[in-house]
Amino acid sequence: MTDTTGASSASAAGVRTARLSLVLWDAATVADIKAGRRRPEWHADFPREDDEGAATLWRDGDPWGPRSIVSLKQQLVIGSIGFFGPPEEADDGVAEVEVGYGLVPAARGYGLASEALGALLARADGAGVRVRASIAPVNAASLRVAAKAGFTEVRGSTEDGEMVLVRRVPASLG
Repeated sequence: MTDTTGASSASAAGVRTARLSLVLWDAATVADIKAGRRRPEWHADFPREDDEGAATLWRDGDPWGPRSIVSLKQQLVIGSIGFFGPPEEADDGVAEVEVGYGLVPAARGYGLASEALGALLARADGAGVRVRASIAPVNAASLRVAAKAGFTEVRGSTEDGEMVLVRRVPASLG
């Protein structure tokens, strides 16, 4: 069974917050994003370029993959969030995963990115996984979201000049 966002009902029940549902992408959603097909339940500015990039990371059945950020009030996809694949062991032996997130411009400034990120980080915390994020130094809004979520360690930068920020598993969990 498929819901209005194009995800199976089992994955649609995945992650919810007070204002959002984070719906794991399915093959049909990814195919529409890659083909440039529009869906009525998508905001006019979705998918963004970053969402198209996230579609290249999708793997069928991977719970660590990309998700739609759905506004429960509007029943509209307003962005995406997800991990860049399952956790892998880092150089220090700790399981680690990278997260990415983004909203359409009209959805920014309301705390929705922080709400979505917090919900997804709770999943990583529950699995005992450390999380990193690569953010352009000029993206002040995303840096604020990451700082608010506990990304406090700077691990250098990527070849694209993005800062690599790390959020450790909370001590009570890891």
